[in-house]
Amino acid sequence: MTTPPTETTRQTPATRAFRRRRTSFAATVAAASLLVAVPATPAHADVIRAQQWALEAMHTDDAWRTTKGDGITVAVLDTGVDPTHPDLAGQVLTGKDLIGFGAKSGDRAWARHGTAMAGIIAGRGHGPGRDEGVLGIAPEAKILPVRVILEGTDPDRSKARKSRGGSLADGIRWAADNGADVINLSLGDDSESAHPEPGEDAAVQYALSKGAAVVASAGNGGEKGDRISYPAAYPGVIAVTAVDRYGTHAAFSTRRWYATVSAPGVDVVIADPDRRYYEGWGTSAAAAFVSGAVALVRAAHPDLRPAQIKKLLADTARDAPDNGRDDSTGYGIVDPAAAIEAGGKLDTGGGDTKDKATGYTKQYFGRGPDNASDQSEPAAWLAPLAGGLGALLLAGAVVLWRGGPVIGRRRPR
Repeated sequence: MTTPPTETTRQTPATRAFRRRRTSFAATVAAASLLVAVPATPAHADVIRAQQWALEAMHTDDAWRTTKGDGITVAVLDTGVDPTHPDLAGQVLTGKDLIGFGAKSGDRAWARHGTAMAGIIAGRGHGPGRDEGVLGIAPEAKILPVRVILEGTDPDRSKARKSRGGSLADGIRWAADNGADVINLSLGDDSESAHPEPGEDAAVQYALSKGAAVVASAGNGGEKGDRISYPAAYPGVIAVTAVDRYGTHAAFSTRRWYATVSAPGVDVVIADPDRRYYEGWGTSAAAAFVSGAVALVRAAHPDLRPAQIKKLLADTARDAPDNGRDDSTGYGIVDPAAAIEAGGKLDTGGGDTKDKATGYTKQYFGRGPDNASDQSEPAAWLAPLAGGLGALLLAGAVVLWRGGPVIGRRRPR
């Protein structure tokens, strides 16, 4: 790994805070879902934006001098995305629903997690001057929604687990065939029964061969044994761990060999279909931030291959560990501005689109696509990741909603 470039940007208080190291981070998650209301408090137009500390910490202003992601499509494989949310108006393309049942638009258990991820990636805000609401890392990128899983609160989730086991693999292939430049996977399985699925592995390799970068959350099992999470562990995937605003590894974030880079995953402001704004945590959010960063790099350097982008993020990451890399934060905190600058010096001609940086020499990680049809059970990714997909991010204190109350705390099941 090359030495990260010296930081020359203005050191604002938020940036300085992000760079300071803390000795520990504690995250305790209750086993039951809980929503507590507290007294209403007036909100100002800019209160949401002011709490988006990750925008400054990730040096987005520097990256945006070159691009804001125009021309790039990011596929969000999740619980669906609300295209009518004011922060995403005009950003969401026609996608694909590979579940076909469950909650519908307007239901409380519809598209919450997916909308939150889409906002982190490509939110544009709303209101006069777009100074209200959530602003994403790549606000000019487009979102391609692919519904491959249901929210943890959806009554049909068990039915989906039994009957839609191949949805993730199918969704990855569909996204790669329908214009996705980046595929965001803020989901996964780190249960005791987790194992590589040949169909998913083959789908990831297919997407990489088509030129789509694949980003996945490393897992939220840091306090539950650090079990391997899939799809994060598949070769070629950019696996993302979470850090807090001080740049400290979040205790809940899984530590494993596949960690590529880290990104904000604590106290992250998110948009919701209910038109409120929540503050939560999770490697789901961290993966979405990196997908936005990859969108910026791809917009600036459209000829870069997925393997080059993964290595570029590693080589330009900030706050690299003493040994260059560790399982907690990978090669360091993603820095899209530095990656864009360094990307202009890379040779984009020829070579294999698969990622060689993992050191994995076999064609596929699991048994391979030839055995994909032999599966006798739903793919393991449908098992909940550290408490349930859909609750990965919506798990912390909740921030102000303009014109409304401070909502209480929301914890996963």
